[in-house]
Amino acid sequence: MSPSVLAWAMVATLGLVVAEVFGGFLGRSVALLNDAVHNLSDVPALGISWLAMRWAQRPADSEKTFGYHRSGTLAAFTNAIVLVLLSLWLGYEAIDRLRSPHQVVESWMIWTSIAALLVNGGITLALVRGHSDLNLRSILVHNFGDALSNLAIIVGAVIILYTRAAWIDPLLGLAIGLLVLYSSVGILRDSAHILLEGRPKCAGVEEVARAILTIENVYEVHDIHIWSLGGSHNALSCHARVPDMHMDQCEKIIAAIRKKLAEDFQIEHSTVQLERAGLPASSGYVMPEPIRKN
Repeated sequence: MSPSVLAWAMVATLGLVVAEVFGGFLGRSVALLNDAVHNLSDVPALGISWLAMRWAQRPADSEKTFGYHRSGTLAAFTNAIVLVLLSLWLGYEAIDRLRSPHQVVESWMIWTSIAALLVNGGITLALVRGHSDLNLRSILVHNFGDALSNLAIIVGAVIILYTRAAWIDPLLGLAIGLLVLYSSVGILRDSAHILLEGRPKCAGVEEVARAILTIENVYEVHDIHIWSLGGSHNALSCHARVPDMHMDQCEKIIAAIRKKLAEDFQIEHSTVQLERAGLPASSGYVMPEPIRKN
């Protein structure tokens, strides 16, 4: 996906924030104002993600030897922290308004939310192609939540129009805050997992080890480390025990292991150390014991 999509989304979101602030004040709606603040948080989130996409395209250098793939993960982590804090603030404001509800102007709520729904729905459709990227997923989830909150505000405004139940507006504000909190926690957990060198979900340690053992002349695998660089970029390092053989044969084994890892587990960067000896007693390793062929 081109970074220009995020740039246009940022411009559209800024226009939406201005419209919702005016609509919230004129319509005396805390739900609309909360949604404006919610959308305002999209602006730095989109900006960080746009910058992250540009950085991720930069090649590896002498300082960042793996490249800049994790810039997107760092952006997602930052966005998620902002969203968690924002959701707590939205919840506090909504509870305070529940204690003393104010009558709202339903027409402002409805028409402003319809405009917001069109903008957020358009951004969501534009980003849906990048749902597998954690950085873009944080923006996609955020905007999808925005679109749902716009729908909720429209429905709530119609109910208020016919029932005069002013407490519905702060209740919607509280629901929006909880929605933001729920979606943010998952992104925060996944991005922290990658930043802490966590194992990608597509590659279990034991499954990878047993797949490597299917390669001819590989008798034992140990010291396996698997981690994600961000997005679909995964890496692995391991030790494999092989019989005494010529260097040409060793290179064929390494090439076969790398092909197996790339095809079966989407691991594009692998470092394999071949050994004749077994696992040293002083060596630390991930699995309870080395995986060997039966």
